[in-house]
Amino acid sequence: MTIYNQKQQDLASHIHPDVAMSKWKDWKWQLKQSIKTISSVEEILGITFDEKERKILDQTMEKFPLSITPYYLSLVDPENYKEDPIFKQSFPSPGELLVHRDDMKDPLAEDMDSPTDLVTHRYPDRVLLQISNVCSMYCRHCTRKRRVGDVDFIPGKEAIRKGIDYIRQNEMIRDVLLSGGDPFLLDDSYLDWILTELRAIPHVEVIRIGTRTPVVLPYRITDSLVEMLKKHHPVWINTHFNHPREITSSSKEAVRKLADAGIPLGNQSVLLAGVNDCPRIMKSLVHKLVKNRIRPYYLYQCDLSEGLSHFRTPVGKGIEIMESLLGHTSGFSVPTYVIDAPHGGGKIPVMPNYLISWSTNKVVLRNYEGVITTYKEPDSYEPIFCDRNCDDCRLQLDLNESEEAKSVGIARLLNDYDQTDALTPEDLDRLERRNHE
Repeated sequence: MTIYNQKQQDLASHIHPDVAMSKWKDWKWQLKQSIKTISSVEEILGITFDEKERKILDQTMEKFPLSITPYYLSLVDPENYKEDPIFKQSFPSPGELLVHRDDMKDPLAEDMDSPTDLVTHRYPDRVLLQISNVCSMYCRHCTRKRRVGDVDFIPGKEAIRKGIDYIRQNEMIRDVLLSGGDPFLLDDSYLDWILTELRAIPHVEVIRIGTRTPVVLPYRITDSLVEMLKKHHPVWINTHFNHPREITSSSKEAVRKLADAGIPLGNQSVLLAGVNDCPRIMKSLVHKLVKNRIRPYYLYQCDLSEGLSHFRTPVGKGIEIMESLLGHTSGFSVPTYVIDAPHGGGKIPVMPNYLISWSTNKVVLRNYEGVITTYKEPDSYEPIFCDRNCDDCRLQLDLNESEEAKSVGIARLLNDYDQTDALTPEDLDRLERRNHE
């Protein structure tokens, strides 16, 4: 038995003396046994908070409750728990009680940009549909902390139908992001129903699901869930790994199942002070992600939600991390660093400055090494005349899928995209005889 498995077995025994590891890997058992008290954390990790610490932690939990899956708690290093990135993301901090002048309950204006219940419509061609208010764990850095502590619930079909009807009635919507809470806290059959309803809408091209279960509850990624998701391609899944230590044998198995099912995987990390605000940590994280077929998608600057000030870093720290990635590792390993603008402004990319200067026909650039170079622009650029009559355009605007090149003769029999299996001359006497019979 590995040290990791032994640690899990010891923790499971703390929860229930006779629990078997088969139970440990049951995601519903994990939810049922979620750790929700400070005394349970003390007992399981073998740590003790003094009276002063305990008092302020109790005050924090009155506003922002505690809930950690046994699996995720098993990743904490009890010998160094105060600096442990797993512990910091899952255990209350007195910093959560500090509300600064610039903090907001709903910094992204999700509630204001909600044309109907459960729907946030900010960008022209895509919407967010919140299909669950249930999470497998309360992440301390959650941008929706205003909802933490509300009664957990899953919207009924009538409420979700209302959101789906809005999507059906707005034909510009081609991309639907399912969020919450965590969509994977729904039963397979209920999620299957939602996906079926969305897939029946002709203008919905892509469905995305945002989930943290591969990180904090990897056993939720069951074979039956994966088989159900495969019916609804194209489905994209975004995970939320923030630190390399969250990538374990269990989380690797979860994302392997999803990737093997042909589901594209992305990852959205949040830049968190004391957790991952280090170029070496972030480089290790993105390398481990791509090794497990997860594309780093976004690196978020921590939002201005109430109670998150102790997690926020200067934007310069994010720029420093991007400098350490761009050019220093594969392009597909580099996430886009964004600030989700307050008041519903949406995601704004923030990058190091590589464009140094610009004239009428030349730009001056620098690369990741500091090399300064120029790029010569064309002296004469003649744009194609456009009369703005898009309906009758005969230029480049034909957006229909191109047909494969048409083959003739023997080449037609040899290609893979044409089903023709014989060539017969039109004036063949034998065919004439058939026609007369």
